[in-house]
Amino acid sequence: MWAIETRNLRKVFRPLLGGKPIVAVDNLNLQVPPGTVFGFLGPNGAGKTTTIQILIGNVYPTAGEAFVLGHRAGALAAKRKLGFLPEKFQFHDFLTAEEFLRMHGRLAKMDGATLQKRIDETLELVGLAQRRKSKIREFSKGMQQRIGLAQAIIHDPDLVILDEPTSALDPLGRRRVREVVQYLKERGKTVFLNSHLLSEVERSCDVVAIINKGRVVKQGALDELLVNRSIVSVELKRVEPRVLEAMAQVARKVQPVDERRVTAEVAHEDDIAELARAIVQAGGALMGLQAHRETLEDLFIQTVEGESK
Repeated sequence: MWAIETRNLRKVFRPLLGGKPIVAVDNLNLQVPPGTVFGFLGPNGAGKTTTIQILIGNVYPTAGEAFVLGHRAGALAAKRKLGFLPEKFQFHDFLTAEEFLRMHGRLAKMDGATLQKRIDETLELVGLAQRRKSKIREFSKGMQQRIGLAQAIIHDPDLVILDEPTSALDPLGRRRVREVVQYLKERGKTVFLNSHLLSEVERSCDVVAIINKGRVVKQGALDELLVNRSIVSVELKRVEPRVLEAMAQVARKVQPVDERRVTAEVAHEDDIAELARAIVQAGGALMGLQAHRETLEDLFIQTVEGESK
């Protein structure tokens, strides 16, 4: 059983006063393995928020199916095992942190002893134990985001959906969220993470899906998607055809950037020295060379730009 599964999921918004229908989600097929940290990525307007709203039961799909923990999305049985932190949150700021978590625990029908224990645990986990008696209106944006994370996990859900959980956090706050995500993973929970901070996703996630225009364009284990290759930025005195031909004998892919710069993709780091040697032997004036391993940001840009062409 998948923690989350969608089958040909589609959502079309039709303007009330006429106009062209907007296809927000278009035959989306997702499979989220249980017990993983799953990164849900895409450019603005790709359909991520609409998909999440369908998964938590706030929006009904136009067609297709969505399942959460083996139940249809929106079913009460699914909601009982689901925790959610929205990107745009507005909490009851007249409550203290402790009162806020107690309210959400009661909504989840937790018994008093268990709830008190979970309040203590979650406040400690998100770094707000010393502010338990402070009203939420006194919290900074980042602290409000952390108390929101605490409410998402107060009832010990099997699946936690986090929508941009680190957008308002400083580096220390982002590290705290990573620690919480790791804590949840170690306890066998599934975390569904939507974030534009790709470096955070790369550090936290096991599996990712990239969507564009409402459909999945790439999905898989992160260590399989980020293949073992290096991207080399080469600066020459002048880019010449014979030099490009020599580089192509070593590199998988050679892409001129301008009249002085070329980007090359090599299979192994050992090929970088061979690439430099080929440039010099072809008569090229090598001015500089810089290599870096492919990142999730590289993969994301290549995938989305490739879809746009």
